[in-house]
Amino acid sequence: MKQQLNELLQHIQTLQEEVEEEYRQRREEFDRRRAELAEEFLRTQRRYKIGLARFLVRTRFLVALTAPVIYLGWIPFLLMDLFVTAYQTICFPIYRIPRVKRSDYLVFDRADLPYLNLIEKFNCFYCSYGNGVAAYTREVAARTEQYWCPIKYARRIRSAHDRYPRFFDYGDAEAFRQGLNRLRRDYED
Repeated sequence: MKQQLNELLQHIQTLQEEVEEEYRQRREEFDRRRAELAEEFLRTQRRYKIGLARFLVRTRFLVALTAPVIYLGWIPFLLMDLFVTAYQTICFPIYRIPRVKRSDYLVFDRADLPYLNLIEKFNCFYCSYGNGVAAYTREVAARTEQYWCPIKYARRIRSAHDRYPRFFDYGDAEAFRQGLNRLRRDYED
């Protein structure tokens, strides 16, 4: 009986080793295939890349001529970014307004795209920064408005921020006085 049990245990161990070997081989095949697919994806993406020289030749003259005007926008974006960051760092703790997380608004992942040339990557970086600063500034301004003046306008405004619907109706003095302190504490998103 002991001999038979030992043979069964040996057989189980052999089967386990075979399963482990089969699993290892399949895992290696999967990893190899995944790497091939990743390379194929990159090759496909790179086929759409336009070289720098060809990109510049294809650019309309007036577009190239206005590029410095656009790129001068870095200055006001940078100044706005610095001001808004300093403003909320200084003021928000005093008003007990939760700070806006800047990194939620400034995202720079498009530079990783293999089908963009150097100028296109720079343009994507510039647009990410400009629009990120604008969105970041808007959220800081919206939280400030929610604290100081959470009253809707008398006429409809275009593209109101996300906090605006919770504001008090124009002319509703009673709701404003009764709910202002509550709204000043309600920054849950």
